[in-house]
Amino acid sequence: MSFPYPGPIPMFPLGSVLLPGMVLPLHIFEDRYRQLVEAVLAQPEPVFGVTLIERGSEVGGGDVRAEVGCLAQVVEAAQTPDGRWALISVGTERVRVTRWLADDPFPQAELEAFSEGPADASLLADALEPVEASVRRVAGLAERLGAPPLPDDLELSDDPVLRGYQLAVLSPVGALDRQRVLVSSGPLLRAALLGELLAEQEELLVAQLDDGAAPDSEGTGPV
Repeated sequence: MSFPYPGPIPMFPLGSVLLPGMVLPLHIFEDRYRQLVEAVLAQPEPVFGVTLIERGSEVGGGDVRAEVGCLAQVVEAAQTPDGRWALISVGTERVRVTRWLADDPFPQAELEAFSEGPADASLLADALEPVEASVRRVAGLAERLGAPPLPDDLELSDDPVLRGYQLAVLSPVGALDRQRVLVSSGPLLRAALLGELLAEQEELLVAQLDDGAAPDSEGTGPV
């Protein structure tokens, strides 16, 4: 999508953060968001914006929403007989909300592009190597505590900017930390932030394992 875009964009405020390249499944049951889906699917380019709800609830309105979010492109949509929708969307690009409009009949906002800062591709690829190693290491620790493993067929993009976002998606961090990743002013700073967040997560997981939170590889943990 090119900006400035002529007109408001339908918006999904959510309790989670969407990153570029990230798959977003949604189950739509609230009336206003059913109307939003119908409006989105009627567009030549079926897109909507996603922003993090920093305080409040996804249902009922009255929430406080983050300024920076991500556009989502609908790739699959199906409606159930009772009118609910199941959507599969993919994050495409960062956006900044310049103005929220009234939520009637559904949330809408005027957006502007929030482009990436410049980064040397070779330097970024080098910076992401230890981040990828940390993601795999942390995922292995988390798996020992019962988390699902990384996919066996995991393949990362050759585009280092997109690869950085993919590593952020794979990183076991909370919504507020993921929002920090989203708003990073450039790919190199994002890689550095991811490295810091993963180091914190690794320290926490190691402490949990040392405390006997899960059996070790020889099955000698607490029963």
